[in-house]
Amino acid sequence: MRRENQSRVSQFLLLGLPILPEQQGVFFALFLGMYLTTVLGNLLITLLIRLDSRLHTPMYFFLSHLALTDVSFSSVTVPRMLISMQSQDQSIPHAGCITQMYFFIFFTDLDNFLLTSMAYDRYVAICHPLQYTTIMRQGLCTLLVVVSWILSCTSALSHTLLLAQLSFCADNTIPHFFCDLAALLKLSCSDTSLNELVIFTVGVAVITLPLICILISYGRIGATILKVPSTNGICKALSTCGSHLSVVSLYYGTIIGLYFFPSSSTSRDKNVIASVMYTVVTPLLNPFIYSLRNRDMKGALERLFNRATI
Repeated sequence: MRRENQSRVSQFLLLGLPILPEQQGVFFALFLGMYLTTVLGNLLITLLIRLDSRLHTPMYFFLSHLALTDVSFSSVTVPRMLISMQSQDQSIPHAGCITQMYFFIFFTDLDNFLLTSMAYDRYVAICHPLQYTTIMRQGLCTLLVVVSWILSCTSALSHTLLLAQLSFCADNTIPHFFCDLAALLKLSCSDTSLNELVIFTVGVAVITLPLICILISYGRIGATILKVPSTNGICKALSTCGSHLSVVSLYYGTIIGLYFFPSSSTSRDKNVIASVMYTVVTPLLNPFIYSLRNRDMKGALERLFNRATI
């Protein structure tokens, strides 16, 4: 039994993206540019929020944490993918693979919880505007972020500890550009029924329930707007919720479109495309969505530039 509980694989091989060898250079430059834009864009959002006192509100408090999460989330997988594309070294140590998987799950779950907290903030702002400052006090905002971190850490740790108990015997090739949990379970020569049960149970808790909470929040927001239908009220609601709703639609739309609807592509290609959307495209678009559709962010950026040019 002791032999069964120990992994016989010291490293894994990541097959990377399903692209032709002659296209490696083009895709390397593309993903490098997208990654640098993601890092700079999200760090700029965080900097603006920290420096501009007008942005010291609950909504931008959550946004700053979301921006830092997006930088970390993208950094878990993209740099390793770029190194592999440049050096053609597809190997990753066993411990490094498990660590990458842990942080990928952690930041994925943290994204879900932060988007849910932001949806609740928008719900209070529109449905209970007179009590907004009383309800969304600094203590509650901090508590929501801390709880999000704790739940995300617990979720990622549960998968990691269970995965560490599995054996990997012969096949060590992962058809992905990072250490995906589902791909690792397929390589294991141990019984993975408990892992699959935890994936289903925890998945409901960290993905389905937050999505339901977001839908309920926007359902209540919509009902509140319809009670007093006016062009001014609708424009104000769209201005308040538009950026967050766009990010939520992009994030969960990717999940629904690529995982739940049939596609002519292979299963492996679908998973890789979905992961590219998560780790590269969505974190890249978030800064543009929040800056282009938000007057407060535009104003803070102008004030920062004016301060720098003086």
